[in-house]
Amino acid sequence: MKIGFVINPYAGIGGAVALKGSDGREIVEQALSRGAQPQAEARAKVALQEIGDILPGTVIFTAAETMGENVLRALALPCEVLHAAEGQSSADDTKNVIRLFAEQQVDLIVFAGGDGTARDVLDALNGEQGRSIPVIGIPAGVKIHSAVYAVTPSHAGELINLVLSGEPMSLHESQVMDLDENAFREGRVNARCYGYLSVPVDDTRMQLIKQGGLNQNKIAVQDIAADIIETMEPDTFYLIGSGSTTAEIMNQLALENTLLGIDIVYNQALQASDVDEQTILKTIKTQPAKIVVTAIGGQGHVFGRGNQQLSSKVIRQVGRENIIIIASNEKLRSLDKRPMISDTGDSELDKQLAGLYPVVTGYQQKTLYKLN
Repeated sequence: MKIGFVINPYAGIGGAVALKGSDGREIVEQALSRGAQPQAEARAKVALQEIGDILPGTVIFTAAETMGENVLRALALPCEVLHAAEGQSSADDTKNVIRLFAEQQVDLIVFAGGDGTARDVLDALNGEQGRSIPVIGIPAGVKIHSAVYAVTPSHAGELINLVLSGEPMSLHESQVMDLDENAFREGRVNARCYGYLSVPVDDTRMQLIKQGGLNQNKIAVQDIAADIIETMEPDTFYLIGSGSTTAEIMNQLALENTLLGIDIVYNQALQASDVDEQTILKTIKTQPAKIVVTAIGGQGHVFGRGNQQLSSKVIRQVGRENIIIIASNEKLRSLDKRPMISDTGDSELDKQLAGLYPVVTGYQQKTLYKLN
């Protein structure tokens, strides 16, 4: 069996510093200048740690150093390097590596990145030679709408392990979605389908497409916001997460809202808007604080998708008991009984966050729903 493995090492680097994406060299440089730390290798390593014994005859092709080789060497997994980037890697390097995988006629391509990386893979496989090669995406980006990614890095590792062990697996075509990042930074969501990639059929481990624009009952969302405002505690920082459900809280408070970012409210007044991880940590310090977030419709992610500013450090400082999850009953039904998901990049924290949560679904209404 031949496997192709590649990492976009700068995927997700703009998340914690509130850049809402990582596409393009300029954004990467801006993120690095703000002190952002690359996380894609660490997330890829979590996935590949799930791999057991490699069967004789298995070959793993990859790219040099941060694009895959480092992770494989660290895990003592045998590999053959096909490509080396000159300086800082780019989308062109990802595409070149994928084309080399296709030339080697690999049986599976594993890649770590975000929606932009998925588009690079799609572009490189559009020829006849690569169109039928199945892929598994390891989620490492800021915005991950595409259904070619596993739910978490660990889920990706479990799937890879099943493939390597010879487990029969059905395949289907799944959408590669991407957002216009410039519009995203201006608070507008322009997402579209760019094509399809072949992925394993696994409703437990592979994520679904984000369901945007759910026909939510407007009154229900207004009632949720009214409940949150009525129960706000004095002298407490409220970290208001991204999304239209949480935006209604800001609307009812008559405060400026960052639809796709994190705002801080204190005594029902705006303390800071569109904040990054470091600003949050400096602001709340040792003061009481609460996080208000919603689950992504259809996918269920509460942390780790578009709100990396609410990092593991922030969540640990605030505390599990001070996390408030809000969602309409319609949004919960869109999960089709699948649990909500925390994918913070800190596996121990994700385990600690697991359990039942009283999700606020209306005015003085709560629904117990499982996370992870």
